[in-house]
Amino acid sequence: MSYEFVLRLIGMVVLAIGGWQLGTYLSGHLAGATDDSIRYVLILSLSGAALGLLLTPRFTTKPLNALRRRIQESPPQRLLAIFAGLVVGVIVGALLGIPLSQLPDPLGAITPILGTVLFAWLGISIMMMRANDIAALFGNRQPASDANAPWPDDRSILVDSSVLIDGRLEDIAQTGFIQGQLVVPRFVLNEVQHVADSADDFRRNRGRRGLEVLNRLRKNSPVPVRITDMDIEDVYEVDDKLVLLARKLHCPVMTNDYNLNRVAEIQGVQVLNINELTNAVKAVYLPGETFEVHIIQEGREEGQGVGYLEDGTMVVVQGGVHYLSHDLLVEVTRVIQTAAGRMIFARPA
Repeated sequence: MSYEFVLRLIGMVVLAIGGWQLGTYLSGHLAGATDDSIRYVLILSLSGAALGLLLTPRFTTKPLNALRRRIQESPPQRLLAIFAGLVVGVIVGALLGIPLSQLPDPLGAITPILGTVLFAWLGISIMMMRANDIAALFGNRQPASDANAPWPDDRSILVDSSVLIDGRLEDIAQTGFIQGQLVVPRFVLNEVQHVADSADDFRRNRGRRGLEVLNRLRKNSPVPVRITDMDIEDVYEVDDKLVLLARKLHCPVMTNDYNLNRVAEIQGVQVLNINELTNAVKAVYLPGETFEVHIIQEGREEGQGVGYLEDGTMVVVQGGVHYLSHDLLVEVTRVIQTAAGRMIFARPA
């Protein structure tokens, strides 16, 4: 039996008793006949029981659950600031309540209470506005392993499961180009673990690689990596959770998923795509430049040979079929950018 059901029963009993008392009062003042008295008591008692059964969660469990989620999602220094502001405000209000209580009634009874409430609200508001400054003043620093600790929104990146499975994030992190910290939500980690437990060998190996990459990042990466338990209630798709959490935290999402990329951009979330980064840092060759490439296979057109640069760029060499399995000095004729990446067309130099 859940505690919500117990509270519903308690609310039903309490409001049924209240309806019975109200029915008894009304029957004694408004109804003269016995039948009318019983009717008032019965109708109001049943109405009170029904209202108690239906409305009790709206005044008990739902506000408490909302308050609990709010507390879980709030940074610790914010909660500390609220508590400190409340204490300071109540103390100031109590001190000022002493002279205010000397005023003639009814001001002497009302103004101390109003003053305490006012200064408590002012204390909380001021402390919340200066929470980060106060934390910095006292040198408050949160350990990187704390899943619910706050982090600066403008220096954090939410990581998608596709990036962990891809594996290149580890090399990018080692270069030092990522400024800030990588944040992996618990639901993303659960998705990678689900892939690692797949019955399909290919998916299982990809999932295990993602878990290994995350483990090495946490141990050896110069970029801080944290696992956060923050979640989006009443949303079940991982991609939707990730986009909504990024909007809530005002931070970008790192992903290789094309669909997630587009959905995030539509909703105004900045996307860091490793595939786009890879294409951006590939070596740029202009027509007329020369370089060596190893021809490994025939091309689609007659006489073409195909090779690849170290960064994966495809090089199509006209007449290169005669140099299969050999290194060839080629001259660039044109460069095109496709959805799959950059392609270079060349001819033997």
